[in-house]
Amino acid sequence: MMAGLEPVCVAVAYSGGRDSTALLHATAVAARDWPGVTVVALHVHHGLSAQADDWLQHAEAVCQAWVEEGLPLRLLCRRVGLRLSAGDSVEAVARAARHAALQEMAQEAGADLLLLAHHRQDQAETLLLQALRGGGLAGLAGIPRDVIREGVRWVRPWLDHARSAIEAYVAAYGLTYIDDDSNADPRYARNLLRLSVWPALVSAFPDAEVNLAASARRLADALPVVDAWRLQALPPLLAQPVDAGADDVATPMTSALDARRWAVQSGALRRETLRHWYRQVSGQVMPATWVERLAEEAPRMLSGQGAAQWSALKLSLYRGVLSWGGDVAPEVEAGQREEVQLSLRAAGGWPVAAWGGCLVVREVSSGGVPRSLLADVVLRQRVGGEQFQMGAGRPPRSLKKQFQALGVPAWQRGGPLVFAGEQLIYVPGLGIDARVQAPEGTPQWSIEWLPDAISQ
Repeated sequence: MMAGLEPVCVAVAYSGGRDSTALLHATAVAARDWPGVTVVALHVHHGLSAQADDWLQHAEAVCQAWVEEGLPLRLLCRRVGLRLSAGDSVEAVARAARHAALQEMAQEAGADLLLLAHHRQDQAETLLLQALRGGGLAGLAGIPRDVIREGVRWVRPWLDHARSAIEAYVAAYGLTYIDDDSNADPRYARNLLRLSVWPALVSAFPDAEVNLAASARRLADALPVVDAWRLQALPPLLAQPVDAGADDVATPMTSALDARRWAVQSGALRRETLRHWYRQVSGQVMPATWVERLAEEAPRMLSGQGAAQWSALKLSLYRGVLSWGGDVAPEVEAGQREEVQLSLRAAGGWPVAAWGGCLVVREVSSGGVPRSLLADVVLRQRVGGEQFQMGAGRPPRSLKKQFQALGVPAWQRGGPLVFAGEQLIYVPGLGIDARVQAPEGTPQWSIEWLPDAISQ
């Protein structure tokens, strides 16, 4: 290895099928020519097929043969069990379990890059399936080609390549692979589309795959633009604390929307800001039918009594404020929650199982904390006596007084306090302490706590 270069580990999701076999082989061959680069194949054993054990044995045999040929490669396997409830999609549950297992194995192997073998037809099929299900912009954008999850970068390098190119690679190198018998089962939506619809579609429209994948790519390009707009559009619509005076610069209540300001927007803007706000405060996606209903129903109520509740969404409208709140739960006694240490080394979602939620870290231009401050943080239970400074030049006050000033309900005060050493830096419902905010223009991150949330 060349002096001064750190060893690099690249992970490849490897099912043993044709596409992942080709990607794993191409990656290992490339790594052989780069000193210090190793490849780890990640195999997930679902147990859904009677042949699952045979597939694992095949993966072990292939990797061992390639190692003997001099390829810098090793194999990791994770067995997962699927818990299905009535109405669950086997495809969706299996995908979630597979993604979780791949993430865990990549981190275990020390790989910060994970490659997946999806190709152009996969992308085109995904857009069609999402459209048939009434998907929104994120769904129609298809399979993400490059995304960071908990410090691991998930990349699909072949998303613009045709399946035929992969088949040609496999044939050229004489690679052996397995055929998953479930791919011929029309009970699964993607298989039904691929077996019954896709041949007729391509026959009628020969450029369907190329054009559908191109549409998904353009929609994906729009996602960061929409995200940037959301960051600007939502803050002016957040409700202010009820006791904020005219000269008092108060932090908005992120769990409450000023319904009167929101209601005067056009229908499209009302729906989009409602979707974004609800996901921010609840960590969940509001069903499309509810978005349509609330965008029309809530504004009409403002001219009347102005009070309503939608328990299915944990939403309430009162005095011109649309609020979200979780179920009222018993008080958690001090010391009942364990301390959790984290190293927030990358933007994204950081699930904290012990606290039943997710800490979301985002890169911002102002109002955040220096990145170095998040290298070693501790999540702790509120014990009393903690002081929080709401803004520059304002005196630190007890959490109880700050919660009261912002109107934060009691059941929303149970999230973890985030400390760097003994310095309190973040409080759910209040935000980032002004004493640790980074100067504008310097690299910084924001923090947000989402109860019972899963990062996307």
